[in-house]
Amino acid sequence: MPVPPSRPSARFRAAAAILAAAVSIFSLRVFAQQKPESPSARAGAEAAARPWWQDAVFYEVYPRSFADSNNDGVGDLNGITSKLDYLHALGVDAIWITPCFPSPQVDFGYDVADYENIDPMYGTLADFDRLVAEARKRHIRVILDFVINHTSDKHPWFLDSESSRASAHRDWYVWRDGKPSADPSPPAQPPNNWQAIFGGSAWQLDPKTGQFYYHAFYPQQPDLNWRNPAVEKAMFDQTRFWFKRGVAGFRLDAVDTLFEDPALRDNPVLPGTNAFGQPRMEMKYTSKLPEVHDVLRNLRKVADEYGAVLIGETWTRNIDELKEYYGQHSSELQMPMDLMFTSVKTLSAPEFRRQIGAVDAAGGWPVYVISNHDIVRSYNRYGDGQHNEQIAKLMAAMYLTLRGSPILYYGEEIGMENNDPKSKDDVKDPIGRLGWPALKGRDGERTPMQWTPGPNAGFSTVASWLPVPPSAQTRNVESESGDPNSILNFYKRLLALRHTEKALLYGDYLALNPDDASVLSYLRRYKEETILVVLNFSAAPQTITFDLAPQGLGAAKVQTLLTSDTAQPASGSLRSVSLAPFSACIFRVSR
Repeated sequence: MPVPPSRPSARFRAAAAILAAAVSIFSLRVFAQQKPESPSARAGAEAAARPWWQDAVFYEVYPRSFADSNNDGVGDLNGITSKLDYLHALGVDAIWITPCFPSPQVDFGYDVADYENIDPMYGTLADFDRLVAEARKRHIRVILDFVINHTSDKHPWFLDSESSRASAHRDWYVWRDGKPSADPSPPAQPPNNWQAIFGGSAWQLDPKTGQFYYHAFYPQQPDLNWRNPAVEKAMFDQTRFWFKRGVAGFRLDAVDTLFEDPALRDNPVLPGTNAFGQPRMEMKYTSKLPEVHDVLRNLRKVADEYGAVLIGETWTRNIDELKEYYGQHSSELQMPMDLMFTSVKTLSAPEFRRQIGAVDAAGGWPVYVISNHDIVRSYNRYGDGQHNEQIAKLMAAMYLTLRGSPILYYGEEIGMENNDPKSKDDVKDPIGRLGWPALKGRDGERTPMQWTPGPNAGFSTVASWLPVPPSAQTRNVESESGDPNSILNFYKRLLALRHTEKALLYGDYLALNPDDASVLSYLRRYKEETILVVLNFSAAPQTITFDLAPQGLGAAKVQTLLTSDTAQPASGSLRSVSLAPFSACIFRVSR
């Protein structure tokens, strides 16, 4: 659950040989949910010591919007299960499911009322168990979203906490007296100037007990008091409940905000106002406090008991902050998400090169994300209206060939675009209702998955909870499956390469031609195997030359493994490579 995104003003068949190789490799996987498979089943004994998540391709599923099995207009767990064959054929190794726990749905599940059950709108625990079992058969792991910062105000813990100042769970949340007020109505003012990330004061007065409780997000999402050891124990026990059901890890929501300054010092006020018309503030005393890392280290110990992975929603401003979330000796998050890619508003080879180089050198295992349920889809952020399909393939070729683990957002593989609300009355997301028109909310990036050109894009037989865009008539799984040049089939070929080429799985990253303003190029090298990735980020054709003599490849030849440029030859010399506008080329380099 991030800071509200700031929106820009403008808003098959795969190659038979590659797919056959992918099917062969996938069929060899030895899957064990509690004890992860050895990647050596896929690519040789040299990978036996690697944790499973380093070789995995993750796929984010927004359950409301993926597939509706009971035709009520809302997606569900059985809908996800019905699409596992599709995900397996795509090349997905793990699915991250955003919150599907019982919830009043104030923030679409990020307000949890019960951590040990499934919301009836999505199904039952039995449905969840079936999903995990069926995913296991297809060598796919299941990751859950764990809302760690706060609960719903309808959670039994909070209902007891607010019942009286002497209740058993009173200190499980952050309660404070207000400041005296000269005006008897209201009787008190909030304890300090802290603001909620989603607008308004971060303090809510409870008239019954006369104190304020703290909420970093909506008032219906009271923050847990992580300074209370009982809270830590209870929350860690929630993770064990799901680990024992076969969950392979968690994506941790809003980890930055776990702790607040116990002295309640005011946050510094900055010039200007935010999208809600409030003074801008530096979250100095409400975000990224050092104690966060103590919790992450302890939670990592629990995850290690089950061979599980922890993925963090870490909104880091720089690489030094990112390094902290890995922890010393990789003692915290295995996969703190690098969300800095999402801050790049225009296609820029130098900016992506800079960020990739910094993340690659940060000392941990990189994680790359170009879209998610809180961020405008990359198809809109980077598309120019003329070359959108080429740009979608270009972005795929970049984040799926880097050293690290990618997290795909559902629909990214078919080039889904935002379908933003046209008026405030159409908005479902509270951010949009509060911040309209400066903020339109996040509905646009959460619309239903587009499966067919039929009604509601094949998501449901009835009207879906959010409308699908007109582009769904052509941009859908069924239509793109039959087009060998579609974005979908480019993703399939690309993921097949990623799973079979050792240089892409295990290789080092080496940036080339660092001063090129238009073309991003790099090597992935593993032992005697070398892959060259060349990406044209400009609307003009480019010819690029390489001097790989320092790498011992002075007279090397290239074989084209995958390209979005139909004019690219199958092989040639490495002396120069010609690139069509916004094209991506992946070569095998040999002496």
